[in-house]
Amino acid sequence: MLQRSKTVGILDKSLSKGKTEINLSTYALLFAEMVRYAQNKVNTVQELQEKLADYGKFVGVRLLDLIVLREKSYKRDTKLLNMLMFVKGTVWKNLFNKEADKLERSNDDPCKYFLIEKDPLVNTFISLPKDKSNLNCAWFIAGIVEAFLTESNFPCKVSAHWHKGTAYMIEFDPDVIARENALLESNR
Repeated sequence: MLQRSKTVGILDKSLSKGKTEINLSTYALLFAEMVRYAQNKVNTVQELQEKLADYGKFVGVRLLDLIVLREKSYKRDTKLLNMLMFVKGTVWKNLFNKEADKLERSNDDPCKYFLIEKDPLVNTFISLPKDKSNLNCAWFIAGIVEAFLTESNFPCKVSAHWHKGTAYMIEFDPDVIARENALLESNR
């Protein structure tokens, strides 16, 4: 009798374990091709950035469940600052093997926070033509952050801006800040 060797498929592997590194040149090639593909579908830089953000949202929704499963054992934070620190630290480490550089709160608007990254990986391998010199490919990461926070019950809009490298401006819905203030009041 012939015995079949037992092969392990991708669906048989545990989600809690996995290879966390990818070859940088492979990543650069895939991301550059994704940008080129998006560029062929749009006419303006703003549309291209929105398309990259949409791709990022697709990734962010899937990343949320994977990271929460691996890192938090199904427990999701309910406090805004804890969730922002989780994104700055754990999410960034899972994506880029390092923490984001800074997290700042706006002095003018309590609904705005800034996640600052001096040198985003997504802008490293992209050469910009003169007609698209203001393109910021970090909109892809902004989409990931927006999906991650929104799906974690912190609805927001995230945009990428050139400031101290790249600043991701996170604008939370006023309901999120009201809920956070109510939690702080109830804990006093």
